Amino acid sequence: MPDLVTPHQDLHSERGALRGEHPGRSRNPVIKAADLAWLEFEKPDLDRAEVFARDFGFGVAARTPDALWLRGVFGGPPCMVIRAAPVSRFVGPVFRAAERADLARLARVTGTSVVPSDVPGGGEAVALLDPSGFPVRVAHCAEPLAALPGQRALTLNTGAAPRTRTAPRVDVTQRAPREPARVQRLGHVVLETRVFRRTLDWYLDTLGLIVSDFLFLDGQRERGPTMAFLRCDRGGVPADHHTLALHLGPGTGYVHSAYQVTDLDALAAGGEYLTERGYQRSWGIGRHIQGSQLFDYWRDPDRFMLEHFADGDLFTCDIEAGWAPMSGSGLAQWGPPVTRDFLGASPSPARLREVLRALRDDTELDPPRLLALLKAMNS
Repeated sequence: MPDLVTPHQDLHSERGALRGEHPGRSRNPVIKAADLAWLEFEKPDLDRAEVFARDFGFGVAARTPDALWLRGVFGGPPCMVIRAAPVSRFVGPVFRAAERADLARLARVTGTSVVPSDVPGGGEAVALLDPSGFPVRVAHCAEPLAALPGQRALTLNTGAAPRTRTAPRVDVTQRAPREPARVQRLGHVVLETRVFRRTLDWYLDTLGLIVSDFLFLDGQRERGPTMAFLRCDRGGVPADHHTLALHLGPGTGYVHSAYQVTDLDALAAGGEYLTERGYQRSWGIGRHIQGSQLFDYWRDPDRFMLEHFADGDLFTCDIEAGWAPMSGSGLAQWGPPVTRDFLGASPSPARLREVLRALRDDTELDPPRLLALLKAMNS
């Protein structure tokens, strides 16, 4: 019987790149960032932001009249800072330097300076600007936050478990508590850019990120990829399948950010809690293909999209980039159909202005690519 052909074959392709295609890594990066440290936002109502943050499962690391620092239960840097401002906006990502010397090297090569950071516990940072115009900081924390108690993972009786008194759980029931899914840590951020190739190469060359998977538009592979899932290069130490994802689009901005929770039960029970509190699910629950994460997406009161995830892939530096066609149906192994809200496919006046501006300006988006993007998201 021939192998069954499914939409999910070769989505991390063993064949990898064709001759002459993007290698997915830089030969000589300035530094190799260790991880994504935190994300920076501005919002007009810090009280409202804190209510959602606690419902979503964050802890509060610090609070002043002008700033709210959010954390997970794992030790390390905080997950997010929200500063008071008249308008809600995403400011940019902050990456974690492996050591203090990396900041000095980065500042010397880029012609910038190492300056003090206002992160709780103190530290220093270098401020940069990527080709999309995003402020990107690289930080080294002086005193990382201590770990807090986390949610207990439920003990599962799998189908292979013996039906004896040595089974994982005997004479004991279990119910996932209806409570916020306690965030463990920040996992990744996804950004849209109109200058995809330039922005991709900047993160590879400057921060030493490496590509786990490329996506390309159907019939346009020869024009190069239009989405990349990038991870930190920790050598033989496993890293998340992606710490940053970039995709070509008519806009330049934040798409979503993802926060790890204990397991599927924590994710699902936390989602029920959010539903009861009146928040809007954007898409979920399901399991992704690139990265394999269990996912559940939500909108906060300022319309930013945040993801709970569990059980993601971990790659060492030995894994080369996979190549796959981009499609809406290729975003999940299982789960409900992808929503228009998740895809950002609603034709709002602001979105139409972004499209027209992208087609007019010096960007990597042209009519054939735009039409192929629309086709991919509806396939």
